Amino acid sequence: MTRIVAGNWKMHHGPPGAADFFSRFVPRVDSIPVRLVFFTPDVALAASIASARVPAEFGVQNIHWEAAGALTGETSAEMAREAGATLALIGHSERRHVFGETDAEVNRKVLAAVRAGLTPVVCVGELLEERRAGRLEEVLRGQVGAFVGSLTGDREFMVAYEPVWAIGTGETATPADAAEAHGIVRKALGELGHAPILYGGSVKPGNAASLMSAHDVDGVLVGGASLDPDVFAGIVEATPSARS
Repeated sequence: MTRIVAGNWKMHHGPPGAADFFSRFVPRVDSIPVRLVFFTPDVALAASIASARVPAEFGVQNIHWEAAGALTGETSAEMAREAGATLALIGHSERRHVFGETDAEVNRKVLAAVRAGLTPVVCVGELLEERRAGRLEEVLRGQVGAFVGSLTGDREFMVAYEPVWAIGTGETATPADAAEAHGIVRKALGELGHAPILYGGSVKPGNAASLMSAHDVDGVLVGGASLDPDVFAGIVEATPSARS
């Protein structure tokens, strides 16, 4: 499986910033055999696609489950697809813990993505207090179980494991931590356990190789470090060769 390196720009980089990013990023990664994915702000999606000049896939950071309606500020999966997105990030920890998104809403968004032909990239992960209470497996199995029934074996999707305590904090799960959590997720997926599972949480050039070498880690979902083209290129350059 080719390793996946995904960047989530969150609320950063409008169209000019996206064009500048790719002008600096592309020369460093043009010949590296990885699967590149970018989750850009909606307003920068078209500019990013036009500026990339390197094989890459693009997705949106959130969708609504309705196809259309009086929902000011929301983007439907169908609209995202029409704008050029092929993936949708769903259930990111910030959506869950800042905006109060529930497991049931995550599942509705997964169904909407599938309906529109987008690849869902579903985020799961535990809070620090949940980990300390020994509830890692309970939390991950619950979050995966909330959406896995909406998918079938012929539908491409990914899961991103995000230990919430390691996002933007400088703290990072060890490769052993990542392997343990990814193993739980893979078992919870059951017959769909072939899906790629990404690790997300303070990934940097210095730890990317060790994290992606851990068992059951198929790639990384990078937040803050994906904003700087040189730092993100360093992560791509550190990617181990594809695993069989």
